[in-house]
Amino acid sequence: MSNITLSDVEKVAKLAKLSFSDQEKEVFLQQFSRIVGFVEKIGELDTEDVPPTTHAVEKFNVLRKDEEKPSLSPEVIAALAPRFEEGHIIVPKVKSHE
Repeated sequence: MSNITLSDVEKVAKLAKLSFSDQEKEVFLQQFSRIVGFVEKIGELDTEDVPPTTHAVEKFNVLRKDEEKPSLSPEVIAALAPRFEEGHIIVPKVKSHE
């Protein structure tokens, strides 16, 4: 079993830019030790015949049939757009701050 020390807890707290009282550090020490214990317990399982997976449940895409449908008319688009000129929606320029 891996030994988690108080200095490990302090190092994690420093990396996370957090500060804790000595009492809180002791609580975290116990919690970290339990977590590492759980992970080590999982490592004891025989997974030789278990295929690797990326998700706990099967995932699949739900795709609709690609069908051509009528679009909005230019008149309707012009009525919805803040600015519409010569068949185009006019938008403010985007400035890059490089």
